Formats: sequence, structure tokens, C-alpha cells
Amino acid sequence: MGVNENLAQLSNNLIYSAMAAYAVALIAFAIDLSGRGRVMNAARSNEELVGAGVVVSGPGAGGTELPRTSLAAGDKPTERRQTVAIAVMVSWVALALHLAGVVLRGLSVERVPWGNMYEFSISGSVVVTAVYLLALWQVDLRFLGTFVIGPVLLTLGLAVAVFYTDAAQLVPALQSTWLIIHVSVAFVASALFVLGFSLTVLQLVQDRRESLAAAGRPPARGAFMEKLPTSGVLDRTSYRLYAVAFPLWTFTLMAGAIWAEKAWGRYWNWDPKEIWSFVIWVAYAAYLHARATRGWDGRRAAYLACVAFFCLMFNWFGVNIFFSGLHSYADVG
Repeated sequence: MGVNENLAQLSNNLIYSAMAAYAVALIAFAIDLSGRGRVMNAARSNEELVGAGVVVSGPGAGGTELPRTSLAAGDKPTERRQTVAIAVMVSWVALALHLAGVVLRGLSVERVPWGNMYEFSISGSVVVTAVYLLALWQVDLRFLGTFVIGPVLLTLGLAVAVFYTDAAQLVPALQSTWLIIHVSVAFVASALFVLGFSLTVLQLVQDRRESLAAAGRPPARGAFMEKLPTSGVLDRTSYRLYAVAFPLWTFTLMAGAIWAEKAWGRYWNWDPKEIWSFVIWVAYAAYLHARATRGWDGRRAAYLACVAFFCLMFNWFGVNIFFSGLHSYADVG
């Protein structure tokens, strides 16, 4: 099988177009985030009053009890804002361009586009965007748009500027059905871990702000955080994402071991990629164990989740760049 250079070039053009659309979406999400203050503050005040059984009256209230509003996981969007609507719409356009670029990359070489760091980066990031946008159908995570689209755009920038590799055929070790099974599940798990980490970082910042406010020292900066859910809501939502991602990562390890036995004759070869994939599993297992049996939540659990995510990122970038092993065929170039 050869390489269709025309499709490969078209794929590159679509990736660049997707980056431009992501940039527009990122700006729109950021503008919306910076301008939601009074709406969300009013909503929180109403929620507190209603939760206390207080009847709210005033312009538009009519002396009746207002409906409760919440951004807890499972609630559907209740606010409609033009800027964020544009941001979501452009994100869908960017996803379509991005996905088309990934598909054409695969068609140009008649295989799945998961043969090197460039292809892993563009494929993994498209899954992150897809998981986030699909999640918006059930959970109001629009406030997270800046913190999801930003990393996706950064990943694509690294892919085209640092990791780019010309389209070529797979090495023999990757020519297996297990590539599709192993990597596709890993992509979904990683996407959920990314979303969870974004929520965890916001949780830590929000928790710090709440602590200062409780001590009578309101933070002077980062006012946009006042528009986001409380640290408790962010904590619970990230935990649910990690709880879904962990069994998927477990399956990834199991599928990788089966594939290793078929490719190299052993289930475990102490390869750097294998070791760090197991380290990631242990780190997230420790996080979930601490939550379930030790009652950890808040900052302590968040710090564990951050350590686990750094292990994930090191496995994604650092291992491929700095270590050589049986997975070295998936390096930068």
C-alpha cells in the first residue's frame, strides 16, 4: 500500500482549519466566562434563598418562589447566553474539521491514524473535544469550555509544530486489530481524565477562594471564579468522571497485555510505556480508594488526582520522547 499525498495534504489543511475554529471558540468561551458574573451571582443568591424557604419578590419575581438553579452534575443547562452559544457552535464546526482531518489522514495510508506521536495527538485531542461536546447534552459544563478547548488547541499546535510526521505505513508490530481495540479505549479514558483534571484544577482554585472568603479576606484577583460552581460541586463532578475513566484504563492495560503476548510472546516486557501505563493505573486506583474507603475529598483527593494526571501526561509525551523501548515506533518522528 502506498500513500495518497493529496489526501494527506488535505488532512493537514483541515487540521489547520480546525485550529483556527478552535481559536475562535476559545476566545468566545473566554469572553463568556469573563462576563457571566452578575447572572451567576444572582442565580446563587436565589438558590440560597429558595433553599432556605424564602419567597423572592421584586422585578420579574412576582412575589413567587423562584425555581432552583444549580450546576451540579446531572443538571441540564438553564441559562441561554449568546456568546457561549456561539462558542459551542464553533466548537462543533472545529470538531467536524478536526475529525475530517483525522479520517483523511487514515485514508491517505489506508489504516487507522495511530502510528506516531503526531497521529496520536490529533486523534486523542479530537476525542477530548467530542467527549466534552457530547457531555453538554446532559450536564451544564459550558463554563469548562475555556479549559478544554485551550489544551486541545495547544495539543494540535504541538502536533503540527513539533510532532509532525509524514504519512507512512505502520511498522509490523502495529499491524493488528488490537491496535484499534487498545488505543481507542485509551483515547476515551484519557479524554475523561483530561476533563476530570480540568475540573480538579478549578476545584483547588475555588476551594482556596472559598477559604479566604470564609476568613474575611476575599481574593482580589480571579473574579471570574465567582461565576463557576462551588468547589464541592466541582469535586463531585470530577470524581464521577474519574470513576468512569478508571475501568476503561483498566481495560486498556488488559488489551495491551494481550496484544503484547501476540506481538512479542510475553504479556509483560517491562517496557517504559507499559511501566508508566501501570503507574497511571496505580495512581488513579489510589485516588478512588482514598475516596471510597478513607473518605478523602476536597484538597487531599484533588492533589492525588493531579499526581495521577501528571503521570498520564508524562506517559503521553515524556516516555515517547525521552525513552526508547518496544513502543519507540510511536515516537515523535
